[in-house]
Formats: sequence, structure tokens, C-alpha cells
Amino acid sequence: MTLENKTYTFNVADHIVRIVDNNTNASDAKPSVVALIPSFKNFYVDDNECNALFTLTVDDSIRPVPKDQRQRIRAFDTGNGETIVDEITTGGYQYIIKNTDGRDCCLLICNGDFSVCRCALNGNTGMRVFGLNNAIMLVFAFATSHLDTVMLHASLVRHDKRGYAFIAKSGTGKSTQVSMWLRHIPDCDLMNDDNPIVRVVDDKVFIYGSPWSGKTPCYRNTKAPLGAITRIDRAKTNSIEKLAPVDAFASLLPACSAMKWDVGIMRSVCDTVTKIVERIPIYTLHCLPDKQSAIVCHNAIANNNS
Repeated sequence: MTLENKTYTFNVADHIVRIVDNNTNASDAKPSVVALIPSFKNFYVDDNECNALFTLTVDDSIRPVPKDQRQRIRAFDTGNGETIVDEITTGGYQYIIKNTDGRDCCLLICNGDFSVCRCALNGNTGMRVFGLNNAIMLVFAFATSHLDTVMLHASLVRHDKRGYAFIAKSGTGKSTQVSMWLRHIPDCDLMNDDNPIVRVVDDKVFIYGSPWSGKTPCYRNTKAPLGAITRIDRAKTNSIEKLAPVDAFASLLPACSAMKWDVGIMRSVCDTVTKIVERIPIYTLHCLPDKQSAIVCHNAIANNNS
């Protein structure tokens, strides 16, 4: 993406977001904002006048909110580093995003509804890439929470024009199951391998690719009706069960990005998960990491949508 201006607009899961590069010192050797987010290339839209869900301004001159104007909420491990959260007394949040080495990569300050956000990046290029990508992902997840939208920690395959998402704890085998589908089930393609986005629109559920895909570079601006969500459970034999609504809710909620300490956001996420469970079948696949597990799973969940 080669752009002369410093305002960049993107369409992610049919939500418009805007990133502004306010680091204007031409003699500064820092890479531009757009150079830090190459995974957003397929999501760029050439329209800086359209209404955006949120605007994130990158300005390295931003300083932390004074300590007497904020209160520590918690520090949490994202699985890819630690994030420290403070609540600002006048409204909104401050975040310090750290990488796996514990180094501060990004200071992020947001208003109460995440519509106006500012961040300062720190460190070398790798740290700045990490900080900005995580800041945008965090803001997106929380700004869209009241719009029947959730970001899933999932691997996503498309088959016969429908999306099938696989959720599990890290290292349990969701990417392995998707790789089995890609290898052994005809008419499959990978939509995303870590952070697809689910939306309920006009009483229908859709799943989207996103600019965030973990270790697998799969940044596709794609959309499909959601066919099913399946939780992976390692076992000695292959079997699958459709979950009752209460169990489905309990399986799906932990896979959604949310701020448990923000009552409004958490309530919105729970409402969206409820809508998904009411409309989409949720399964648990007890499986080995083999071809037969993909066949067992496909026969159960794809036939459900035939």
C-alpha cells in the first residue's frame, strides 16, 4: 500500500475504522504507520470522508495520564504478552501493551466508547509493529462490542460457501483440524487462522476474515454465512456432539474478546453470544489429529447445513 496522505481508512468486517499518523517529523527515521500494518492492505478503502466507528491517532508525543487521574484495574496476559489496564477517572481507559519480553511497545488511551483513541509507539520496528497491531485489535474488539460483533480466538475454514470456526485452548489442535479439512475435504479454503470476526446482521450470522491471523499470514477480506462453531477436545477416539444451548454458551464465551471488568461491554458480548447460540449449532469434537477426525466432523456439521 503506497499512500501519500497520513489518514488511512479500512473496512474490517463491514465496520469502518480510521488510523491517523500524527508523527510528522520528516527527519525521523521511524517507519510510517502504514508500513507497520501490512496485513491491513486488503482492507483499505479510498474514502477518508465516510463515517468511522473509531479513529486511532498515532502520536509518539502522547504521555501517560497522570497517576492521580487513573486507577489500576488489572494486568492480564494475552498469551502474547502482558497488557496493563487503568481506568481514567474522567472516563475511558489507558493501556500499556507489552511484548513477550516484557517491554513496553504501546501506550493506548481511549474514551469511554472507544470512538476516539490515541497511542504512542515505542522501541524498534518489531516492537512498534507489535504495539500498533495489538492496539488496533483491542480497540476494534471493544468498539464493536455493542454492534452484535465479537472477535473469536478461532481458526476458520470455508467449505461450500459457509464458514466453519474451530475454537480451543492454544495448542489443543484447532489449526490442526483446519489443516485436515484443507487436506482431505474438497472445496475448502482458509479464511483466517486466529482472529476471525462474527457478526449478527438482520437476524443472520456471518463470519469474516480479519487483519489479525496469529502466526499464519492469512489476512483475507472475506465473508461467509457461519455454518457452525466447533470446540476441539483431544481424545483417544473421534466423536462429535451437538451442545445444548447452555453448554454452547459456556463453550463459546471464553473464545470471545471481552473486558470482564467493563459491565457494558461484557453484557453486550454476552448478548451477542446468546444470539449466535440461538442461530448457529455449536459442537464439541473429541478427536485425534488425523484424517478421520475431519471426516467425522465434516459429516456432522456440514450435513447439518445441507
